[in-house]
Amino acid sequence: MNKANFYTQEVSWAEAKATLSSIRQQVFVKEQNVPLDMELDEHDVNSNHLLAIDDHGTPVGTARLLPDGHIGRMAVLAEFRGNGIGSQLLTDIIELAKAKGIRTVTLHAQTQAVEFYKKHHFHIVSEEFMEAGIPHVEMQRQL
Repeated sequence: MNKANFYTQEVSWAEAKATLSSIRQQVFVKEQNVPLDMELDEHDVNSNHLLAIDDHGTPVGTARLLPDGHIGRMAVLAEFRGNGIGSQLLTDIIELAKAKGIRTVTLHAQTQAVEFYKKHHFHIVSEEFMEAGIPHVEMQRQL
């Protein structure tokens, strides 16, 4: 597969709820069997959201930043993985956190994704735990 051309942009939940939800439901609910009522939550309204869009205008990934510095709901559609989209989303959400004056970002990483986050200077700060039936660890990065 050729390297995808894409960009990220910040979007509000109000304007992009359907698009963000669609990507997250495809990745978390359909692929990973996360219950829908766990995937959508009360934090979306007050979070900052990034949307990755390919050069054809197709939304392909998303991430969110909670006001307390928690990064979550990182999702890239399966057919677009391996093109650097996840790395760019994470880099851009970290830059957004810095711009907001957040000094420490945290996230709950699925254990299969720990090495990805380590490449972005996150370190494990918890024992393994189950979330939505999937093994996770809490990871943190100082900004």
